[in-house]
Order: sequence, then structure tokens, then C-alpha cells
Amino acid sequence: MTQQATPSAVAHFQRVARCMFAALLLCGLSWSSLAHADSLPTVRQDALPAVSGGQVDSLHTVGTSLLAFHAGSAWQLPAGAASWNAVALPANIGTDAVWITARNALYLLQPAQDVAAAVGVSVATLQQDRLVLRALPAWPVPLRDVRLAEGDGALHATGVDAAGAPHLFRLALDASTAAWTVVPAWPEGGAASTLLAQRGDLFATVPTSGDKTTALWRWHRETGWSRMPAVPGTLVADGARALGQAHLLYLVSGGEAAANAAPRMLTFHTITKAWATLPADLPTDIAGVAAWSDGLAWRSATGALHSVQLQSGKHLLAWLDWLVIVVYLAAMIGIGLYFYLREKRNSTENFFVGSRTIPFWAAGLSLYAVNTSSISFIAIPAKAFETNWQYLTNNLIAVLGLMFVAVWIVPLLRRLDLMSTFSYLETRFHPSIRMLASALAIFMQIGSRMSVILFLPALAISTITGIDVIWSVLLMGGFTIIYTAMGGMKAVIWTDVVQVIVKMGGAIFAILFIVWTLKGGFGEFTQIAMAEEKTKLFDFSFDLTKATVWGFIFLVLFEVVLTFPKDQVLMQRVLSTKSDKEAGRSIWAFAAIMIPGGFVFYGIGTALFVYYKNNPERMNPLLPVDATFPLFIAAELPMGVTGLIIAGIFAAAMATLSGIMNSVATLITVDFYERFAKDKSQKKGVFFAEIMTVVVGLVGIGAALVLSRFDIGSLFDVSIELAGLLGGGFAGAYTLGMFTRRANSQGVAIGIVSAIVLTFIAWWYDLVHPYFYLAISILVCVVVGYVASLFFPAPTRSLQGLTIYREGNQDPAG
Repeated sequence: MTQQATPSAVAHFQRVARCMFAALLLCGLSWSSLAHADSLPTVRQDALPAVSGGQVDSLHTVGTSLLAFHAGSAWQLPAGAASWNAVALPANIGTDAVWITARNALYLLQPAQDVAAAVGVSVATLQQDRLVLRALPAWPVPLRDVRLAEGDGALHATGVDAAGAPHLFRLALDASTAAWTVVPAWPEGGAASTLLAQRGDLFATVPTSGDKTTALWRWHRETGWSRMPAVPGTLVADGARALGQAHLLYLVSGGEAAANAAPRMLTFHTITKAWATLPADLPTDIAGVAAWSDGLAWRSATGALHSVQLQSGKHLLAWLDWLVIVVYLAAMIGIGLYFYLREKRNSTENFFVGSRTIPFWAAGLSLYAVNTSSISFIAIPAKAFETNWQYLTNNLIAVLGLMFVAVWIVPLLRRLDLMSTFSYLETRFHPSIRMLASALAIFMQIGSRMSVILFLPALAISTITGIDVIWSVLLMGGFTIIYTAMGGMKAVIWTDVVQVIVKMGGAIFAILFIVWTLKGGFGEFTQIAMAEEKTKLFDFSFDLTKATVWGFIFLVLFEVVLTFPKDQVLMQRVLSTKSDKEAGRSIWAFAAIMIPGGFVFYGIGTALFVYYKNNPERMNPLLPVDATFPLFIAAELPMGVTGLIIAGIFAAAMATLSGIMNSVATLITVDFYERFAKDKSQKKGVFFAEIMTVVVGLVGIGAALVLSRFDIGSLFDVSIELAGLLGGGFAGAYTLGMFTRRANSQGVAIGIVSAIVLTFIAWWYDLVHPYFYLAISILVCVVVGYVASLFFPAPTRSLQGLTIYREGNQDPAG
């Protein structure tokens, strides 16, 4: 029965693939015309409560509250409140005090002897309905026409000196002893009418040619100042703010509109450099504008107060979208049920490594599926949308690393007929090293991978479509548990094959759809992409702060070559093949699909850039950059195709989740249950593995739901840190075991402990970026472990087949 499973599986897979293709054709039939050039976000206008006394000179923001000033008095309107509260001002604050808001922070100018200039600012904070001031260091020179911008942990101040020359200064806000540093001002001079900060860049508007036009300048730390498309009109005083992660909002009068027309709300997208108009019907008598919440507030000529706020709409899935998602989920359950009914799973080898009968090409596709998680499905297009293809260099170089793995590492481990890759550490060194490595691997897979992989796509889908995060997590996690527990490794691998087709098919369709919408077709697509250098690939500079070729070579050495052996999720697929030759071929198949797959997902980012440069009104300024692809899926694609690509996001998550569940269940069963269980058998081992698969899945779901209550960005960083802090030492142990013959268990244990301790020191004192923790940990373990081994006797056991050295040359003195 087992011998017939593989060809039957292929036939079943072919039937599933035909169903998916038919679904894609059905989606094509539902193709509707592209959304018109309507603005995607909506605008809500509200009348605000009147201030006591009815008079307001200016409006400002501090935190989430709106402040109103008049004749030396101040009032506060907290977000959501129905009335204003009086706010006490510091002593000696005159009625002529100049307040400036910079990204929800309030500052007071410190006047110079020349009252038209200022020597610095004080930052204001609200403490129990009282404004408290803290003076910041003085500027190098007094400034007039001051503008402030806060962002990226720094405050920027610009103005002109007595001679009319512009100056720009920067102050780090997180350093108590910091001083203002000089930043070069824009090339053509003039006083800035607004200064905004967005994602580390500065944007200054400077009136030119007698105020007939307004130039927009952008400053980047690497390229300096560059001129952006000019503001299409005249700016309303104080009517500018940063919005979201990549937008600037301006109130603009004139331009294409009549001279006496009401101001318009315009957005400038800092990535595509495109202007768009928001659908807002504003009055003509706007004055005293302030940034507040997700929009602006102002006072009218009559003294009435108003606000305008941007709103994000939900793009609910149509019936055909749900049908496609249901068909996909049912297909996954069908594959799991197929193997549950057809296989005689009376051995752990059958459940964990598919009786070692998996074809190399299926194992290779499964390797790619598990390596391309839902995070990559969302984050890679966003990265290419924001920057270019330089991070694709990692894929190209990783292929070279995989070649080394295929030739030297995989055959070595495959010949040992392992089920747990950590068995190697016991054979080469000591059982305690194996068990500790396995326990830490289980902790990291469940705590720092499963939870994030489940939650991040659920959050992105929920933000756009309105599908509740909890339901997304339960759908992905629940269905993955069912087919993984029923079908074992064979179900995991064959569902991975289907999932690769689903997510790659959806990704390619998205690119072709965007090209189809362009009037100039593929020619216009390539012209825009090349003009903006969106396909730039290689950077051979030696700047360690950038994504250079040399940095990727360094990362591939540590993240692919030296850590591949300790990754149970990847190695288990390799160990499921028929022979060491087939195992090597699975790596070659993985490498072969990695390059075109990389071009597809980075190509999505470039296609999104071209689309939104031509259709800037279809962007949602309130969403993060990482939500760009999910937004496009939900808002622009035809009915049915949206469901197919959301199924692709589910597929990307479920492929990785199923691999983690099966691999962690393998580690628990092989490394712990089979070692300590007294009454054990193959049948009981399989049953225990099934139970552990369900338990691991439920724990992962629970961790994802807990994760939803915290700051996802910081917790994702923590998962990266944990991988480096706890995983690098054992990657170093594999390196010592495979590439040296002198390393022994005592030296390796010392190396592992030293690596963890020193990496924790680097983490505690924040010495390097967390992405370097893994490399530091591996290097410390290798160097310290090898040197420490010299102080203990050389291994006396035979090392045949345990190192990369050929038989007959296994002298431990090497």
C-alpha cells in the first residue's frame, strides 16, 4: 500500500491542480472593469464644540488632544470628548507667545532680543491639565520664519537668519546632552513655508517666483536634497502634516481651481512622488489650521471650529471570493484525508519522513513553500514597492550557498537516516547537547515563528477586508492542524506543492493584471520602473548600513550554509527523499525555483509602484506600507481573483505552519518521548505524534491570539532576536562537528555557553543590530569551541561519515 501512495498522490495532486486552474478561469469570467479614478479613502467633516468665550486665536495639538489659545488662555479637547477643558499655562507666557506643532508635539519659541527672531524652543507637555515647558538647547544662530518637524527620534528646525539665508538644524530627542547639528539647507535658498518629516526624510515647501509657485524639496540622508513635483497651488498657512507612513497632507488653494475657490486637500505620496486630491468639500474661510488625529482642524471666520478626518473603508469579500477560499481549504483537508485513509501509519518513519519515498522535485517545492512564509508574501512586495530589487541579491547569492549545502552537508546527514536532525549532535558529541538543542528549537519554532506567521497575515487581511483577526487565525491554524495531523509528512509536502501553485499563480496574475491596466502596456511598465531605478539589483559599495552584495554574502554564509543543518523544518523534507542523491537533488530543485520566485514577488512590488504612481488616489494614506499588496488585492482585483490571492496568503502561512507542526512533533517524539517512555511502540509513537501535532498547533494559535494584544512590530523584532540569541550557538556546534575533526563535546559545550552569554551581552548593551546576533553567536561558538577543545582529549570514537572529510582521512588531530 505504501509503495503505491506516491503515484496516487501525484494523480490526486493533478486533480487538485486542475480544480484550481478551473477556479482561475471562473475568476476570469468575473473580470470587471478596473475601478474608476475615484478616491479610495473617504473624508468625514465634523463641527467641533465651541470654546468657552467663543474666541480662538490659534489651534495646536499635543498628543491626542486639540489645544485652543486666546488672549493668554488655553483649552483642551481630548480625542472623543464633547467639551473643552481649561488648561493652565506656565507663568510669564504673554499673549504674543508663538506656539508650533510638530507631529502631535507642541513647542514654544524662545524669542531673541530681536523679537522677530527666536534663539530656540521649549517642548510643552500636558500634566494634569497644565502645560509644562522644558527648554531645549539654543540654536547656533537666531532664526526667523521658524518651521519645525519631528520624526525618526529627532527634531528639525529651519528658518532664515538676519541676512535671509536659510538654515536647518537637527536635535536628537532621546539624548539628554545632545546639541543641535547643522544639516545643509535646500540648494536654491528661500524661507520654507512648511517642514515635514516622514520615514527618516525631510520635506520642505519653499515659495518661489514671487509666490506664484511652491517648490517641494526632499532630503535623504544618502542623496541629500532633490526636487520633487511642485505643489499644484498655493499652500494655506499651517495646512500641512505627515500622514500614515508614506503620505503628506496639504491644504492648497488656487492651482487648477479658480482663484476664489475653496481650498483642496491634497496628498503627496513620498514613494511614488505623486499628488492626489481627497474628496472634501471645504469652506473658503479656513484659518488657524492644526493637524489633529487623522486629519485637520481649523476655525472659520465666524469663530466656529471644524475638523476633517480621513477614514479607511473595508473591502468586503464577494460570494465568489469566499467560494474560492472554501474550495482551497477543502482541497487541503482532502489531501490530508486521502493520506489518512490510504496510508498504514504504523511507524514513526512513515509519519515523520513519509517512509522516505518523496520525489526530489516535490521535496524541493515543499522547501520553497515553507521558506516563503506569509510574511514574505506580504513584506517582500512592500519592500520592492518602497525601494528596489537590491534585497533580491540575497536570493541569488543564497543559491550559491544552497549548492554548497547540496554537495557537502545534505548527503552527510541523509546517509545517517535521521528523523531528528539533532540526532547528529548526539552521535558526534553527546546526548545532552542534542536534547538541549532540540528543546530550544521547539521553543523558538512555537514562540517566535508560529505565532508571528499566523498573526501578521491575519492582521493585514483584517485591516483591508474586515475579516476578524481571530477568525483568520482560527481558519489558518485549525485547517492546518487537521490535515497535518491526519496525513503526516506526506500530506505536508503534497499540500505544499499545491500551495506553491496557488500563491505563485495568484502573484503572477496580479502582475499581469497591473500591466493590462496600463495604456502603454508592458512598455509603459518597464519605462516607469527603469526611470525610477525600481529594478536596481546590485550594490557593490562597502557601506555596512546598506543592502550590499558583500553584506548578503556574509548573511548567506551564516543564515544558509551554517544554519541549514539545524533547521528541522527544512531538513525533515530533505530526509524524506529516497536516497542521499535524491536529497541533494531536492536542494537543487529548491535553488532552481528560488530565483524565478524571487523575481515574481519583487516584481509585484515594482508593479504596485507603477500602478499607484498612475493612480495615486487609490492609495489609503492611513495604512502602513506593508499593507500595500493586501490593499491592492482587496480594492482592485476582480471578484474571485481576490479570493484566490487571499487563499495564496493563507497558503503561504499554512505551508510554513504545517512544516513547523510536523517538525516540532517529530522533535518531541523522537528526541524526548522515545528516549524516556517506558512502554513504547511504533504504533504508540505515531499516536503520540498525532496528539503532539494538535497540541503544538493549538499552542501556536493561542500564542498568535495573545500576540494580537501587543505591539506586533516590537514582538516581531523579539522573534528575530530570539533566533539569534538562542539558535546561533547550536549552528556553531554543527559547524564544529561537520567541518572539524578535533572538536569534542567539552569544547563544544563551552563554545555554546560562551556564544549565548556574549550574544546576550551584545543584546543587553545594544551593541549591534539584532540581525547580527546570529553571526556573532556562530562565530563565538566556533572560535571558542575549537580553542576549548584543544584543552581536552581528542575524540576517540570513529568519525566516519560525521564530517565532510572523505573516508580514510578521519584523523582526529585535524
